[in-house]
Formats: sequence, C-alpha cells, structure tokens
Amino acid sequence: MEKQQNDLDRDRQYCELCGKMENLLKCGRCRSSFYCSKEHQKQDWKKHKLVCKEADNKAALLHKQKPGQSEEDKDKTRDTTSPEQPATEAAGDRAGDAGLNTPATPNGQTSSLSPQKLATECIVPCMNKHGICVVDTFLGAETGLSVLDNVKALYKTGRFTDGQLVSQKSDSTKDIRGDKITWIEGSEAGCEKIQFLMSRMDDIIRHCNGKLGNYSINGRTKAMVACYPGNGTGYVRHVDNPNGDGRCVTCIYYLNKDWNAKEHGGLLRIFPEGKAQFADIEPKFDRLLLFWSDRRNPHEVQPAFATRYAITVWYFDADERARAKEKYLTGAGEKGVKVELGKSPDPS
Repeated sequence: MEKQQNDLDRDRQYCELCGKMENLLKCGRCRSSFYCSKEHQKQDWKKHKLVCKEADNKAALLHKQKPGQSEEDKDKTRDTTSPEQPATEAAGDRAGDAGLNTPATPNGQTSSLSPQKLATECIVPCMNKHGICVVDTFLGAETGLSVLDNVKALYKTGRFTDGQLVSQKSDSTKDIRGDKITWIEGSEAGCEKIQFLMSRMDDIIRHCNGKLGNYSINGRTKAMVACYPGNGTGYVRHVDNPNGDGRCVTCIYYLNKDWNAKEHGGLLRIFPEGKAQFADIEPKFDRLLLFWSDRRNPHEVQPAFATRYAITVWYFDADERARAKEKYLTGAGEKGVKVELGKSPDPS
C-alpha cells in the first residue's frame, strides 16, 4: 500500500490550480493532492472538496503527542484539519481547513532507481499524463560536477556561437534567444562526461520506448550545450517542433549549482496546450527535464542574471522523422544530427 501511495504521489506532484511543480505542499486532509500555496488551495477548494477525503482514523488527524515525542516532532506532523470542524461550504469554503503542511519534491524520481524502473515507474506515467516530467539527482553530485567541468572547459575554448532559429536567420535572432550554443557528438576530446550523460539519457529513452504516447523512437540529435551568460538574456515563448520535423521528446539536463530563481531568474516556463496554468521549472543542478517537443508545450526561458548551463537532446519519432525528410525539413536546426540509439552518429 505504501508503494502504491508513493507512486500516486509522484504522479500528482503539481499544483492542482496552476500546474507549478516547484516547492509544493500536500493537502493535509487527503494527502494526495498538491498546491503551491494555501491561496491556490483555497481557490481550488470548491472543486477539490468533491474528491478530498479525511483519513479514516480521525484520531490520527489530531496528531496526539506520543510518549517520548518532542513538541517539535509533534509540530512537524500537525495539520489544520479538525474532525469536528471539516471544511464545508457553510464554513465559507476555506481550503485552509484541509491543511497544507507537507513539503513535496518535484514530480519524478532520483538516481537511486535503476534506469528501467525510473523509466517505467516515473517517466512513462508522468509523461503520458502531464507531458512533462522532472527527475532530480539524475547522475549524482560527483558525476554531475564532472559534466559541469566538461562544459565549463568547452565554453572557455570559444566554440560557442549565438543560438540560431530553425525557421529563420535574421538580425532579430538575439531579440528572440540570447544563449550561446555548441553541438556535441560526445566523442570529442574533453567531452567524456558529456558523452556519459548522453548515454544515460539514451538508456532512459530505450526503456521508455513503445510506452511514450504512440511514438517509436529510433534516434536523436547531437547534444546542444547552451549557456546564457547571465546578462538578463532569455528565450521568448516558442515551440521546439512546430512543424512536424520528427522531434517528439525534449530532454534537458541542468548544471547550475546553488541556483536561486528569485535572485538569478532563468526559469523555464512551460504553457501546456489547452490549460490555463503553466509550469515553472528551476534549472537546478543535476536535474533532468523531459517534455513533448511539439505544440503541446510552448515554453520560454525567462531572463537569467547568472551564468546558466544546460544540455539538450531531442529524440526522434521514426515515422514523423521519415515524413519530415521527404519534405526536406532540417530537423533540430542545421547542426542537428540524427544518432541511432547506441550507435555512432549518422548525419541526416
């Protein structure tokens, strides 16, 4: 039962009202829904109260202090719901009565799971339900720092150039995106840890393949290593694959130690199609983000005021990619290269 509840929690870790995935709190009554603030819980209460249920054991809701339990420990488990005073419409529909007290991590899992379990138990159900999935501590701190060292050394070589747009090249590009980028195959000198990251991404996608929507993934682009220099540049709202170029999953790995969004900005804000809410993703160190690449997920990079590094790989659906080639589309930009999973790069 505990495992089933944990699986449910992972699948629902987003604000029920706005879709935010950061710094969530759990409903203290049903313990299965999440909100980013008490205010959003209050606004959503008329809808949520129809499914929110109190625990069967009312005594548990009182959180009576056990022998030997400190007052501090007691406070950690207390919520604001009282069995004698349930949240009702007559009480003004105060969502606070249901209690918000339990911090929650972003949806997704950690590297403690095997790639197969991470794919099948977390990424597949999350992507199929929400179209977005966040995985923290993907490689672990030591390996993540090694990848960061590769990226910093690469940036110092001067190989990075201004990011371009797939559909056009113009003087207005800098007004649209302000990142510096370079494309990496993985076999380049000094990029061994970047190559390891790419192989781990490939492992995850292999285990997901055949289970992500109706896609059959048979390849990917090179890795796009990007740096926002921290001078307030970002990337305006856009869609990675608006015209059916074959890309179905966007996979981003973040490398930013001690990132503070309030101070540094740089949030990735996703606007899921057909929903009023948006999802804010902080570019935290050792975090992996996956989302559908097509028109379902317009997104923007908000202005960054500290150096912001990320590595992005796009995965191809076999059928859509074949159709795109027939139409002479360029895929993930002129420097995007199809790579069959587990094989050497093959220019497309």
